[in-house]
Amino acid sequence: MTSRWRVFVFLAFASITSASIRAQVPPAKFVVHWDKVVRTSQTTPTLQVVVNPPLRRGTPVHDEAFKALRDLGADYLRYVPWLPYPRLGVAELEPPKDGKTSWDFSAIDPMTIDFLEATKGHSVILNFSTIPQWMYKTDKPVSYPADPNQVTWEYEKGTELRDPSMQEVADYYARLLAWYTKGGFTDEFGKGHESGYHYSIPYWEVLNEIEFEHHIDVETYTRLYDEVVLAMKKVQPDTKFVGLALATTVEPHYFEYFLDHKNHKPGVSLDFISYHFYAVPTPDQTPEVEPFTYFDQADGFLKTVRYVEAIRKRLSPETKTTIDELGVISADDLAQAEPGHVAHAVPKSYWNLAGSMYAYIFGELTKIGVDVAGESQLVGYPTQFPSVSMVDWNNGKPNARFWVLKLLHDNIGPGDKLVEIEPPNHPYVYSQAFMTHDGRKRVLLVNKRDRTFDVTIPGASGGQIEYVDQTTGFQPPATAKLATDVTKLNGYSVAVVTFP
Repeated sequence: MTSRWRVFVFLAFASITSASIRAQVPPAKFVVHWDKVVRTSQTTPTLQVVVNPPLRRGTPVHDEAFKALRDLGADYLRYVPWLPYPRLGVAELEPPKDGKTSWDFSAIDPMTIDFLEATKGHSVILNFSTIPQWMYKTDKPVSYPADPNQVTWEYEKGTELRDPSMQEVADYYARLLAWYTKGGFTDEFGKGHESGYHYSIPYWEVLNEIEFEHHIDVETYTRLYDEVVLAMKKVQPDTKFVGLALATTVEPHYFEYFLDHKNHKPGVSLDFISYHFYAVPTPDQTPEVEPFTYFDQADGFLKTVRYVEAIRKRLSPETKTTIDELGVISADDLAQAEPGHVAHAVPKSYWNLAGSMYAYIFGELTKIGVDVAGESQLVGYPTQFPSVSMVDWNNGKPNARFWVLKLLHDNIGPGDKLVEIEPPNHPYVYSQAFMTHDGRKRVLLVNKRDRTFDVTIPGASGGQIEYVDQTTGFQPPATAKLATDVTKLNGYSVAVVTFP
């Protein structure tokens, strides 16, 4: 066979194969059976706010970011003063000594109060996740930057608390709660500290990503959780608590042990469990490859969610679930602490891709029955996980990830009924139909690819579509009337179709 003939045969085969593959892709036509209710949704879409310097008063980000938070009006908003900025998250940086303490909220209060004011009227979950370092045994004292804005990844050291009873940690958190709910507290030497704050804190999450931060095993964590809960309930008895906050879900023993009530002290409530998921590509993946990775990893995570839910229902069915960190971390972000690292520019399409993945996970969590789906996070920026940001870190204006959350929050929520839609699975366009609590008929559509699809939904003509895609960019969702049953979904579009 001549080389020319081989080329001809190869091209002919490739053409036939390509046509065959295209022929196998089903049309994006979705038929809704409004009379067939699958379940009632209990899932709240929301986000987390991680404390970092751009959110401090006087920055270009502050006003716009907190305005976006206020306008969102979501519940179960998670607030996390976290370990990279000790002065912004730890209120007692030095151990009590010679009748004196180091309690200082001057850098912590402004951002915390701005959060509590921006979320007034809505439930919040506070998580001061960083235990004062001096409460852990170490070979020598651990230093921290004098500048509140200076990052450090070296603050958390040690794996064994200096107080084996754990009461020292529990008392620290009880005083934190009293500072914001009771107008102040009495310190270790009997001295009063007045704040004047009388907020109601409905939920408190105990620590964060425990298997990474101080490498806490579940037996130790359960003991610590119990002591913290019992101490804090003395301050505000009606506060509910969130436990675990796992970074990964690879070890079932964490759930098996923590959710077993016999492993807890009397009077300790298991109100919520929490855990996290981030899709993470490898460094050699191009933007064209990343959607395959993100949605594949999302599907793997959803399988894990179903497994965790089976454990929860078996051991503690009254306990709720909040997955309070959902997002994407770029491979470049994982290298941000390396010497000389220069952050890569983020493609504009990335924000829509990350938003579409969150919308897809949210839709599936409504089917599973998870209570809270928290997108991560309000502000990230170069050197601090820019790929997770929901706003522009230069000016605080929301990006597509935030607007996807706003679209979901404003159109779909707890109490809405999920109804049957066919086909149940499409390779490129995700769909889920809802009958809202006020009687509206809506369909959530998510384009998993960076190309356009025509989508047919019989009965949608005369209704409207609200969408976030690459044409809307950093602007709010766009709205259009539907003159026919056919609508066009641009690449990575997230859309809600409301029937007439």
